[in-house]
Amino acid sequence: MSGLAQSEQRPHIILFISDDHGWNDSGAYGDGYIKTPSINQLAAEGMKLTHAYAATPLCSPSRCVIQTGLMPHRNGGHKFGTPIQSGIMTMPEYFKKAGYYTAHFGKFHHNPRKRFPYQHIRKDETAAASFLMNYKRKQPLFLVVCSHPPHTPWVKNEIYDPSKIKLPPNFVDTPETREDRARYYSDVTLMDQMLGSVINVVDQKGWKDETLLIYTTDQGSNWPFSKWCVYDGGLRVPLIARWPGEIDPGSIAGGMVSLADLLPTCLNAAGEEIPAGIDGKSFLPMLRGQRTSHREGVFGTHTGNDNGGPGIANACPARTLRTEHFRYIVNLSPETPFTTHITGCKSGPHYLPHWDSWLKKAEKDPHAAQLVRRYLKRPQEELYDYRKDPFELNNLASHPEYAHVMKSMRVQLLEWCESQKDTEGVKVLNPLR
Repeated sequence: MSGLAQSEQRPHIILFISDDHGWNDSGAYGDGYIKTPSINQLAAEGMKLTHAYAATPLCSPSRCVIQTGLMPHRNGGHKFGTPIQSGIMTMPEYFKKAGYYTAHFGKFHHNPRKRFPYQHIRKDETAAASFLMNYKRKQPLFLVVCSHPPHTPWVKNEIYDPSKIKLPPNFVDTPETREDRARYYSDVTLMDQMLGSVINVVDQKGWKDETLLIYTTDQGSNWPFSKWCVYDGGLRVPLIARWPGEIDPGSIAGGMVSLADLLPTCLNAAGEEIPAGIDGKSFLPMLRGQRTSHREGVFGTHTGNDNGGPGIANACPARTLRTEHFRYIVNLSPETPFTTHITGCKSGPHYLPHWDSWLKKAEKDPHAAQLVRRYLKRPQEELYDYRKDPFELNNLASHPEYAHVMKSMRVQLLEWCESQKDTEGVKVLNPLR
């Protein structure tokens, strides 16, 4: 194997992590209009996971989970921009210790910076392909590429016809929504090109068979009921892995995984022992086709963010448990209006006109009014049955026939919050059980 003279069978490992990419916004995950040839190629040549979930629906808390294998309250970085606790090992430390050369390109969104000592760091994610092409070290490479797209501001749309875009049922159909959606699609396509440049270099160098290449994103897209929200739109993510000879091409796995599982999975692939005491669990056996399941359920948390000020900052914490068929949510501050950059930002590069168009349409349209109310005002508890309601439109928390599901999931979530030393979650859940 070229490039692995001193590392024997240990693979190069590349994580490509985009920013704010909706789980089903690619051809590989069922969108027939969006142009994502690189993601589609990766899925055709590797395994597509259909039930992967971020631990939290905001950028920096989610990336701290990926980098540590610890859920938000255990690593400490559960609020946007807050640092991880002392004494916690991170991805670059684990892989440097394992003999890998570590490099990070693009968005570096975890604090404090010194706790993530990659040996090579560049802000420009587009420089990753050149670095990879010129990499000649004998050490195996652990490379993380974090694209800025499709985070806002989105690029100008010169590709898509807004009228041809299929909107999900939890969107309000307005011209502004379609124009924003076309710009978002354009940014997804830009990100896909960046991914393609990395894939092409791996293949051109002859590294394809000796490289575990994983694509995912930090959380859901920057749309209502997605980012900032502990719904599937905010927590469910695309996850595709390619490793010829180890992962069957064109395979699909429906087992539930958390992004906390990425660290132990990559260490497992490198032949390293999985650290004791972390929350993540290796899903390498599922990638290799040795298992069809991984977790019975995945937990998620949201604390919020202060940046942006009143009307933009989000102070609506939530906890959630997702199983195969259900999602249970407890909102810790249901009395607080759910504000985000979507609702409060009215100018500048991050302004998205579609929200104001939703408000205007809601003045006369009952469906629009209902969606706006649901976004701005969250009840204490929510329950959704994905077999009947994949877009989480019908809250079943008060339905007597689901009382047993509510009781069981409340207890599970409470016990998990206790294990995480999540005092805020425990305080709210305890009286509900």
